[in-house]
Amino acid sequence: MAATVPVARRRPLRPLAWLQPAIVVGSLAPFAVILARGLTGGLGANPIATAMNQLGLLALIFLVASLACSPLRVLFRWRWPIKIRRTLGLMGFFAACVHFGVWLVLDQGLALQAIAEDILGRPFILVGFLALLLLLPLAQTSSQKAMRRLGYPAWKRLHRLAYVAAGLGVVHYFLRVKADVSEPLVYGAVLLVLFAVRAYDFRRQRSRRRAAALRG
Repeated sequence: MAATVPVARRRPLRPLAWLQPAIVVGSLAPFAVILARGLTGGLGANPIATAMNQLGLLALIFLVASLACSPLRVLFRWRWPIKIRRTLGLMGFFAACVHFGVWLVLDQGLALQAIAEDILGRPFILVGFLALLLLLPLAQTSSQKAMRRLGYPAWKRLHRLAYVAAGLGVVHYFLRVKADVSEPLVYGAVLLVLFAVRAYDFRRQRSRRRAAALRG
């Protein structure tokens, strides 16, 4: 009797397997555009200020987008936004770091005394710096390994600071633009809506736990 040769089975493709790579590539594209414009003189008469403004706005967009993932799940029962929440948050942190790095190196020339004076003496820079500091522990604990090490309740409490960091980012933007504050106000309004949805979901879950405890 001839021996049967096992046939290799194809592993089924994960649903939306393309989503994460697409988000990474799409998120990196604006950085490439800013770099290309900077190298070709396409950032205008003050390229450093233009690059900083665009990078700062990019950081805020990524942060707000990452915070929108959980409310989208609450409102529409979508699961896919949770798959990209970490990537969007890390991209926001990356954009904030590059934004700060351009200011630190190209604008200030690493002059430490002038940097310290600017941070302490100019409110919008201080607020932005505080937002970046808050993002540091969030980026460092964004992995599943860090979640297991901290424990989910502690990890969840820590990552609520993302709302504080994004709020400081909106304030930083508001103080920076000075004249037309309509755009930072829009981001602030979106952030308030997202926070309201999360607060509603938190209260709903707490009510369910209390009801389950009473039934038990």
